[in-house]
Amino acid sequence: MSRFSVVCALAAGLILPGAALAAPQSVSPDAASRAFALLGRDPARLDMLLRAMPKGADLHNHLAGAVYAESMLDWAARDGLCVSPVQGRILAGGCVAGGDGVRAADLSGRPDMRADMIDALSMRDFVPTASDRSGHDHFFATFARFMPAQAAHGGDMLAEAATHAAGDHVLYLELMISPQLGAAAGLGARHPLHDEAFAEADRAIGPDLPALVGAARQDVDAMEARMRAVLRCGTAQAAPGCGVTVRYLYQTIRTMPPAMVFPQLDFGYALVHADPRFVGVNIVAPEDDAVAMRDYGLHMRMFGWLAARDPGVKLSLHAGELAPGMVPPEGLRDHIRQAVEVAGARRIGHGVDILHEDDPDGLMAEMARRRVMVEINLTSNDVILGIAGAGHPFDAYRAAGVPVALSTDDEGVSRIDLTHEYARAATVYALDYAALRDLSRAGLEYAFVPGESLWRGVAPYRMVAACASVPTGAMPASGACHDFLAASARARLQWALEARLHDFETMMIREAGQGAGSARPKGYGPA
Repeated sequence: MSRFSVVCALAAGLILPGAALAAPQSVSPDAASRAFALLGRDPARLDMLLRAMPKGADLHNHLAGAVYAESMLDWAARDGLCVSPVQGRILAGGCVAGGDGVRAADLSGRPDMRADMIDALSMRDFVPTASDRSGHDHFFATFARFMPAQAAHGGDMLAEAATHAAGDHVLYLELMISPQLGAAAGLGARHPLHDEAFAEADRAIGPDLPALVGAARQDVDAMEARMRAVLRCGTAQAAPGCGVTVRYLYQTIRTMPPAMVFPQLDFGYALVHADPRFVGVNIVAPEDDAVAMRDYGLHMRMFGWLAARDPGVKLSLHAGELAPGMVPPEGLRDHIRQAVEVAGARRIGHGVDILHEDDPDGLMAEMARRRVMVEINLTSNDVILGIAGAGHPFDAYRAAGVPVALSTDDEGVSRIDLTHEYARAATVYALDYAALRDLSRAGLEYAFVPGESLWRGVAPYRMVAACASVPTGAMPASGACHDFLAASARARLQWALEARLHDFETMMIREAGQGAGSARPKGYGPA
């Protein structure tokens, strides 16, 4: 096969990473790095190479924003909905006589109008206008514009997210979703929050939670059943998305009154306890919103109280998704610190304003010590906040030893995928293959998957003794490594990633003509 032919086949999904190959049992890390540098020196082909590269996880992915506008317009047409080209939105009901509505089904014959709707429902070709003044405003406005098309299509959305992940060779997705959100928030109307009497509110809300948990689990059951049907999971024609492991973070909304926020959080904790598919809780919505800014400290104290009661529930919190000028300077000084020190977050989403926090070096040192990981969303931070390149703290976090991993945020709205984020990181920050591989490994290392890690150290990555001398590949049939992997869902995913990385590196070396070395890659075996 010619240069890039195997890599092309990998990227197209014709050869799956992890497939059995006639390859040596070990790969020289230096040879893999040289091969990547050679094959990726053509910018036009770097995307192809990175698409084929196995990626551990996408940990910051809002399901509502993961879907492309084209899919939502197709669903709107199928459901008999109308669109308003003037407003740039999908309408909840049918067309009204004398109104500006157009049947979504008619857009197939009006390509210019369909293109304008795609622009209105996403960041494609965004140009500021008097009513849509910034990328920030346009981005957040899209959700209300397309939400009517999503109401009956949770399973289709899940199928699309899994399909995109499989196309990126991602093993694991943590999707943010909010089943029964309205009902949970509505508990605040019946059980008001008095000052910060969280225990009192919790006792009042408690009897209502089991029914809501049951309803939420049914919602997810139905969503997953539809996803399996769409992807033909469990059949001989199963789509690649069936092989992606999916778990959920319960997503709460920070722009509501405090009495409606606390029951959301309480409900999220209850759902994590009741359903192992939910692995943590998050809080979302524009951080610069007036209510979100006013109540930020209160929300962190809510999380802190719940964390003291239930320390086993893991938190990944949006914090520091701010830039100078968006809010007064004091609004940039402590959001990430509060999320870490008050709420007890295990991961931070975005963390863009870290260098504007009080004592940023001390805070990053604390995050490095606690192993608080930052979910880096490069494209999202660019289009929403205008923060990119050297102005982004990506390199600052890495220099401080803070764990980081790349994620997509809202890939459908931003018109990207995880490969795009790897390519952006590789080109903007001149990352070599070893750094990109560490980002891939970090996704699973800091995922909220139960079980022990395959790694006993991560700087550099060093495998636990039980598996350090076992050849990379299928799960061993017996022995200490088998027993270790059998007891840990996290380690099994990490082992599968290492097998796929091994095959990918072997293919790169062959294509580059570098020759496979006999040295075991760094990170395998004792330090």
